[in-house]
Amino acid sequence: MTTESPTTEIAPTQSRPRPARSVLIAQAAFLLLGLYVLYGSLELGLWTTLGPGAGLFPFAMGAVLTLMSLIWVVQEQHAPSTPREEVELSQIAAVIGSLLVLATVLPFLGFQIALLLFLMYHLRIRARLGWVKSLIISVAGSVGVFYLFTLGLKVSLPVASIPPFSLIGL
Repeated sequence: MTTESPTTEIAPTQSRPRPARSVLIAQAAFLLLGLYVLYGSLELGLWTTLGPGAGLFPFAMGAVLTLMSLIWVVQEQHAPSTPREEVELSQIAAVIGSLLVLATVLPFLGFQIALLLFLMYHLRIRARLGWVKSLIISVAGSVGVFYLFTLGLKVSLPVASIPPFSLIGL
């Protein structure tokens, strides 16, 4: 009588894919930037006798950047991202060009109108959202951010210097 034992095949050990070197460099850069902002904001002071200090907002942003960088590191270790398609240079040029136009017209049109036009361009023309959705997001973004900074944070933002707009307080 012969006894045959079932043969078991040993599967080759599969090594987990590793994050790309460029991803690791980007993660390290963002993490170091977040830590630098945290350190710099502490030197500015988080709180004064009158309330929030100059370093409170940068500290919060540095903490968010550091936390998001750490989350990104963990995500990449568990499931590395796959290479993406190349970004079109026209997209990069459109963003940089529109930012340059925004910086140029900001002193004349003021923050609210300039940002409204900037957002409308990116939402309606570049992202091809509908008119209503683009307009609602653009108005809420430009007016909301303006009042958040001017009333909430007591930071002055540029207002229009062109008479029709400056007369109505834009």
